[in-house]
Amino acid sequence: MKINLDCKKTLILVALEKELPKRMAPSWNVHYTGVGKVNAALAVAKFYQIYKPDLIINFGTAGSLNDNLNGLVQINTFKQRDMDVSPLGFPFGDTPFDDLSSITYDYDGYSCGTGDSFVTGKQNVISDIVDMESFSIAKFCYINHINFYCFKFISDHADADAVNDWSLNLKNGANRFIKNILIQK
Repeated sequence: MKINLDCKKTLILVALEKELPKRMAPSWNVHYTGVGKVNAALAVAKFYQIYKPDLIINFGTAGSLNDNLNGLVQINTFKQRDMDVSPLGFPFGDTPFDDLSSITYDYDGYSCGTGDSFVTGKQNVISDIVDMESFSIAKFCYINHINFYCFKFISDHADADAVNDWSLNLKNGANRFIKNILIQK
């Protein structure tokens, strides 16, 4: 996908430095959120106030629930995968009294379920991939009318081998993201 990028007006948010070291994208405004939805929400609010970017990009690794997905994928739909208030009559994944339990941007992509657990087996999740930060960042951007894109590198298949696969594939994602998104030809 080709998008109009300006390294001075774009904020790139990544959970961990090992997913995209700053030295690999020195002219870009790369910052780290830490792991999880709360850390991501606090970080996007903080860095937006500091830099006032025209565009926010979330990049990181993700587990795929779809055996056909691999490599770098674009995400356009974001859901919470660990909100469970079903005992009170709410559907699994919906946040009570919140109209934004699911967010879809108007561009092609896959769906991502965000939660505060590393998935290593089948769960009650209806999405193509799983991560731990993107829903928070997507929601902040959506509410504040900030241009947003999300790219995830499939590091594992959210199964019993996920921990080992994530460790082995972690460094491949940064190279693919830089080549395919930041250096567009």
